[in-house]
Amino acid sequence: MEIRTIHANGVEFAYLSLGEGPLALCLHGFPDTAHTWRHLMPALAERGYRAVAPFLRGYAPTEIPADGAYEEAALVADVRALHEELGGGDDAVVIGHDWGAFPVYVTAERFRRAVSLAVPPPGLLAGGFLEYDQLKRSFYIFLFQTGLAESAAATPGFLDNLWRDWSPGYDAGEDLEFVRRSLGDPANLSAAIGYYRTMLGSTPPSGRYPAIERPITGPVLYLHGERDGCLGADLVKGAPDLLPEGSRAELVADAGHFLHLERPAEVNRLILDWLGPAS
Repeated sequence: MEIRTIHANGVEFAYLSLGEGPLALCLHGFPDTAHTWRHLMPALAERGYRAVAPFLRGYAPTEIPADGAYEEAALVADVRALHEELGGGDDAVVIGHDWGAFPVYVTAERFRRAVSLAVPPPGLLAGGFLEYDQLKRSFYIFLFQTGLAESAAATPGFLDNLWRDWSPGYDAGEDLEFVRRSLGDPANLSAAIGYYRTMLGSTPPSGRYPAIERPITGPVLYLHGERDGCLGADLVKGAPDLLPEGSRAELVADAGHFLHLERPAEVNRLILDWLGPAS
């Protein structure tokens, strides 16, 4: 898959693309890259979709945004702009993992079908975030609010160990090589950390983007690994009550945070069954 570029929402995005047909927009998370979709994209293309996986703002080779905005509302604006610039219509679908899942919930109404992985619907995450076990898992979020963030994240083995803890037993060697290429420059690493700084308010929102409207506006398939070491699987329990009518939440057995990489055949099947054939 070759890397292409497109200008959307004031940012020059790099992206991977495969197939022809209705747009299937695939959004990665942290610390990850567009290559995380290397198992799903061929399956989408075979089903008749044009699978597109952008590198999120600040993740090389996408440029670091001039506006310095990393709040969730900026990601939502990016998704809406990418949908338009990539020629997405009413038949487009969206799939997001980790940080890529946040804008899925807000933009679901723009897509025929939507899928989120590893991040529960809005409201549920806040409720479980302050429980003791989850606080331990989320140590890095609090570390990223400090001036030590960049130095700690750049320490050899730091990101490797996040992957190890989040997806126990998974060999992330290939993925981490992609991450090193994308976040190896200090400016790109600082950009990725910026998402977390705006998340907890140590960096205020840019003010450029309007407040996000709630609630979720379209049905979503929500998948979560039962052995997720980043966000505990117990967060899934309340998901059906917060998802719109017609949605579905499901645990994936023997999978951690990067469930789409650990159990690609199973996760691909669940996603493709939900999306149905390209129309």
